[in-house]
Amino acid sequence: MDTNQVDPKTLRSRAIAWAWWDWGSAAFNAVVTTFIFSTYLASNLFVDPNIVAAAGEEGSSALTKALADNAAIVAWAIAIAGVLVALIAPIVGQRSDGGGRRKFWMAVNTFIVVATMAAMFFVTPVPEYIWVGAGLLAAGNLFFEFAGVNYNAMLHQVSTKENMGRVSGFGWGMGYVGGIVLLALLMVLFIFPIGGGHGVLGMPFGVEGGALDVRVAVLFSAVWFLVFALPVLFKVPELPVDPSRKRVGVIQSYVVLGKTIWRIGRTAPKTLLFLIASAVFRDGLSGVFTFGAIIAAQVFGFSSTEVILFAIAANVTAGIGTFVGGWADDRLGPKPVIMVSLLALAVSGMGVLFIDTKNMFWVFGLALATFVGPVQSASRSFMARITPDGREGEMFGLYATTGRSVSFLTATLFGVFVTTMGDTRYGILGIVIVLVAGLLLMIPVNAKPVHIQDPDAR
Repeated sequence: MDTNQVDPKTLRSRAIAWAWWDWGSAAFNAVVTTFIFSTYLASNLFVDPNIVAAAGEEGSSALTKALADNAAIVAWAIAIAGVLVALIAPIVGQRSDGGGRRKFWMAVNTFIVVATMAAMFFVTPVPEYIWVGAGLLAAGNLFFEFAGVNYNAMLHQVSTKENMGRVSGFGWGMGYVGGIVLLALLMVLFIFPIGGGHGVLGMPFGVEGGALDVRVAVLFSAVWFLVFALPVLFKVPELPVDPSRKRVGVIQSYVVLGKTIWRIGRTAPKTLLFLIASAVFRDGLSGVFTFGAIIAAQVFGFSSTEVILFAIAANVTAGIGTFVGGWADDRLGPKPVIMVSLLALAVSGMGVLFIDTKNMFWVFGLALATFVGPVQSASRSFMARITPDGREGEMFGLYATTGRSVSFLTATLFGVFVTTMGDTRYGILGIVIVLVAGLLLMIPVNAKPVHIQDPDAR
């Protein structure tokens, strides 16, 4: 699709509609996987009440182990989803290219994510229900990634080569702003302790209240995602059918995928290197938010309310950084934005090792958040810039797959340093190592488009 032939006003309205999906997706990223639902599953609400009651006496070590077991269940759920994404995502993208079904499949997968979020309302604080919650968390992650493959591929349909960085940055920025607004609403309405309940609505909480505060917050977030996913479906046209592209079966799709990877490696090895490098540093970026909340709570004594307040502030700084990064992307190119941001992240992460107070964690933690957004946005822009027309879904499927293929790196290194040093603070070293590795892998990469010959071409 040649977007240069589209009226600029129309293209702008499509880009705005497209970005509303990013805004709405904060409901899943911030609420489900990072700050609220996954934390809820890993909490003592899903521990045997007898162990919780004994905590502080001889049962405290049992509580520690039970909480670790819950965290492991959550981690394994996300890991299993990651493996499935790695196996299936490139086929999802490839089969949407040229078939006139990109927006359709983005919609289907988005609605499945919304349904899984709504179902999380029924995960009451009963120890056995953690398996239900973990299953829904895994399913949500799986279909969210599938939706994201097609959504990211649509960047080609709502931008030009000249403004791709700004549009990508605008989308990521909208996601952060959406996270700020949503988390603030959830805290005021459902989470913040007021009187005998939580939020201005006085929601029951804890085991006695059925954790209704968290469950209703997630249900509210499901509706939020649904509403803001609609504009892109109405405003952005479906991808035109490419009659030259042959439809193949699922098994043959993997054959085509293998040929595509082989051709990329042979004709554009630095493009393949970018997929590897971005996989590494994107895993580090996810660790900044996922494990940053754990470090804040365990090392610096943040309460659950303070964690959410920090999350809101982190989204503010990340959003600002993303908008600025998008501007720099179009002027300097995505690679300088990625390199400078990764370097700043590594320096800020190392700073966390040498601080002792909450106030200083706010400084270094927000510095980390500021540079996460620019890397995410510029990485998506970089991928779009090197992708030939008609291969967007397939390439972004590979982008999702490579990202998931090393998704164990940060979590593993985080765990190794925490276990070895006996202090959660040192887990930050695992994150920094992954970010620096991604930085080093990016050095030889350039942002030149690659021509991918049709695998069936003679």
